[in-house]
Amino acid sequence: MRITLLTISLLMIISCNTSEKESTKNIDFTTIFEKSNGTETPTYPEVIRYYKNLSETYPEIDIRKIGITDSGNPLHIITLNPDKEFDFEKIRKTKRILLINNGIHPGESDGIDATMLLFRDIAQGKIEAPKNTVTVAIPIYNIGGALNRNTGTRTNQNGPKAYGFRGNARNYDLNRDFIKSDTKNAQTFAEIFHLVQPDVFIDNHVSNGADYQYTLTHLFTQHNKLNGKLGDYLHNEMHPQLETSLSAKNWDITPYVNVWGTTPDKGWTQFMDSPRYSTGYTTLWNTLGMMVETHMLKPYKPRVEGTYQLMKSMIHIIEKDGEKIKSLRELAFSDLPKQKTYPVNWKVDTTKVTKFTFKGYEGAYIDSEITGSKRLKYDQKRPYSKEVLYQNYFTSTTEITIPKAYIIPQGLWDMKIKLDRNQISYRTLEKDSTISVEVYHIKDYKSRKSPYEGHYLHYSTTVKKSVEEIIFKNGDLIIPTNQKGFRYLLETLEPEAPDSFFNWNFFDTILQQKEGFSPYVWEDKASELLKSDQKLKQKFEEKKKDSAFAKNWYAQLDWIHKQSENYEKAHMRYPIYRILK
Repeated sequence: MRITLLTISLLMIISCNTSEKESTKNIDFTTIFEKSNGTETPTYPEVIRYYKNLSETYPEIDIRKIGITDSGNPLHIITLNPDKEFDFEKIRKTKRILLINNGIHPGESDGIDATMLLFRDIAQGKIEAPKNTVTVAIPIYNIGGALNRNTGTRTNQNGPKAYGFRGNARNYDLNRDFIKSDTKNAQTFAEIFHLVQPDVFIDNHVSNGADYQYTLTHLFTQHNKLNGKLGDYLHNEMHPQLETSLSAKNWDITPYVNVWGTTPDKGWTQFMDSPRYSTGYTTLWNTLGMMVETHMLKPYKPRVEGTYQLMKSMIHIIEKDGEKIKSLRELAFSDLPKQKTYPVNWKVDTTKVTKFTFKGYEGAYIDSEITGSKRLKYDQKRPYSKEVLYQNYFTSTTEITIPKAYIIPQGLWDMKIKLDRNQISYRTLEKDSTISVEVYHIKDYKSRKSPYEGHYLHYSTTVKKSVEEIIFKNGDLIIPTNQKGFRYLLETLEPEAPDSFFNWNFFDTILQQKEGFSPYVWEDKASELLKSDQKLKQKFEEKKKDSAFAKNWYAQLDWIHKQSENYEKAHMRYPIYRILK
């Protein structure tokens, strides 16, 4: 028989393809977690290799590289869709999307292992595949931390044997970076989030702070700040459904135990997830968010198994309530910009509490053998079930009037980058224009005395307001508030909001006065100014009734200077402007 080169080539291709298919069919998808009897978690390369093998074996699983991280490695998203459709524009037309984030703190690796098991079990038919829900996972978000593997830094944690480090490749805590986006990780997360546009978001963590009987705790985003019917659904339907579903599977769960240095038997306050955190950021786009917080003192195996069961339960809830979730999110997108005011600061509403039975351990303060002071000691031989008070209602303390639009001068090019990254719509002025705007001056603020995630964060910021006619230049940005990014705009551009760009130090240049005066020169000019302006002189004399002011000659000259035309306009003047009508 005559064998041609073409025949040989075809045989080789068939042989290779057959060999590849056979090799993927023969892959053992037993995880390192399972092989170690629940004591170990895989390395970053092992996790990615596992998902690549899954995607090559099961066509309903897709793996995709997106962006880059501070470690130099790209982020991946793993998508599980039984329909084998991985175009998110098409997916959103018929299905709801769950986004799962793992390894933001790689030492808290429970979600990494649980998600590997979940995707495998759905693909292999061990559990029923969701019909109306597409599940997307970031296998390990903090890759730099995952590569910085050790056995000791999780001082309070019971397993696994080795794990990653909390800080990323530049030692940032990524769960404080979602709004400020100092890291490439956070910048790529924004790209992923706006590509996927999830309906529900889960971030998998391990808790700290107290000892109690539960393996699982949950931290839903604070429902009051979601406003209206979407927040009501999260609080009154999704939350209790999850607890009921897990209870039916013999997995008790409790709200995240937000106490430090004390016992939780009298109750506690819900953690308020501002936009620096993952669920605070994702809910800016009306995505229903929650963190899973397993208990660090429980063995690793049940922590992973509990996380697995929680994610299964959440998928079932989305399957049942998918249409309701879709309609409530659409309603929130349309209704929020219609409000006249928007709350930017919150406090606990002490008039409302939730009571429930909490399963804890008795704690006592005993003498420390090391310090001689009192130390907290839990006694796991003395479990209890007590009714506790959970303060999970908040009320606003600061509300701002919602502007029609913001104006950002083109010189603030770093703001434009942040807007673009978050798919904020805007237009540019086509010619120089005089526009009536509301102007903010920073009235007061406080700053942290120690660095916090690369910043000296401001807080308790207040502003003074005025209306001015200002000439804006060709190329300046006009950003309407009536858009999907409505909440993102107000939470970042309003200085009084806790995670505003002002509070994260992006406008600290306005806090430093650039021009001053020499007293020997200004003294004569100030004297002439007071002589020519009797109203100013009267205010000055009134001011001098303050004895401290009266004794401080420089403060007096400085006060007069700040009332004059010589004082620079840029000092303390917030450089983003508001169009009210």
